[in-house]
Amino acid sequence: MKRPTELEAEEASMATLVELTSAFEGIASMRIAQIKDQVMQSTKFFNQLWGIYSQIKIGDGFGYGRVAGKTQSTIIPKTLFIIITAEGGFSGDIDQKLVRLMLKEYVPEKHDIIVIGHHGALQLAQNKVSYGKYFKLPKRDRDINVTPISSETKRYETTKVFYQEYVSLMEQEVKSIELSTALTDRGVKDAKDVINEETYIFEPSTMEVVAHLENSMVQIVISQLILESKLAQYASRFKAMSIAHERADDMKKETHLNFNRAKRYIKDERLKEVINGLKKSNMAGRI
Repeated sequence: MKRPTELEAEEASMATLVELTSAFEGIASMRIAQIKDQVMQSTKFFNQLWGIYSQIKIGDGFGYGRVAGKTQSTIIPKTLFIIITAEGGFSGDIDQKLVRLMLKEYVPEKHDIIVIGHHGALQLAQNKVSYGKYFKLPKRDRDINVTPISSETKRYETTKVFYQEYVSLMEQEVKSIELSTALTDRGVKDAKDVINEETYIFEPSTMEVVAHLENSMVQIVISQLILESKLAQYASRFKAMSIAHERADDMKKETHLNFNRAKRYIKDERLKEVINGLKKSNMAGRI
C-alpha cells in the first residue's frame, strides 16, 4: 500500500488534470459557437453569388474558374484529392478515420493529394503515401486565404474533398464530396433581379465574369469545408476532453478514497502497537 503522502500528491495531480480537461472543454465549446456563426455567414454570401452566377453562366458544367480556350490545354487528367485534417493531435481519432476513407479510393496513377493540416501529413507519412502539397490549417476563422488551393483545382480535371462533418458534440463523421457537387448542392437560386447580357454590361466579357464568379465560389466552398472540418475537430476534441475529464475525476475520487484508507490503516496499525504494548506491560507486571 502506498503512503498517504504519495497518495496526497497523486490526488493533487489528478485535481490539476481535472481542471485542465475542464478548461479544454470550455475552449472547444466556445470555438464551436464561433465557427458555426462563420459558416452561416459564408453560406449566405455564397447563395447571393450563386443567384447571380446561375443566371449568366453558359452551359451545364462548372468550370472551376477556368477561362475557355486559355487553360483547357494544361488540365491534368487526374482527380485531385484534398484532405482536410487537424493541425495537432488533440482531435481524437477522426483524422485517422478520414485518412483511411481516402486511402480506400486512392490510386497513385489516378490521383494527386493536397493535405491541409499537419496531422494529416503525418498520418500519410506513416502510411508511406506521398502527397503533392501541404498547407497548414488556418488558425483564424475569418478571411481564410485559400487562393493557392483553389488555383490547384483549376489544374486538374476533377477535385474531390475529404473532410470532417459536425453532427453533434458527441458525433462527428468523415465524408468525401466532389467539389463540383459541393458547389451545386450549396447553390440556392435567390436572385431578385434578372441578370443577363440584355440588362447588364459585363467587362471584360461574360466568360471572364463567369470565371471570376466560379473562382470566388470555389474559394468560398473550400473555406466552408475547412470551417466544417474545424467544427468537427473541435467537437471531437470536446468529446475527447469530456471523456478525459470524467476519467480524471473518477481517478481523483478513487485516489482520495485510497488516501483515506491509507491514513486509517496507519492509525489502526499504531493503535494495535499501543494495545500490544499495553498487553505486554501488563503481563510483565503480573510476573
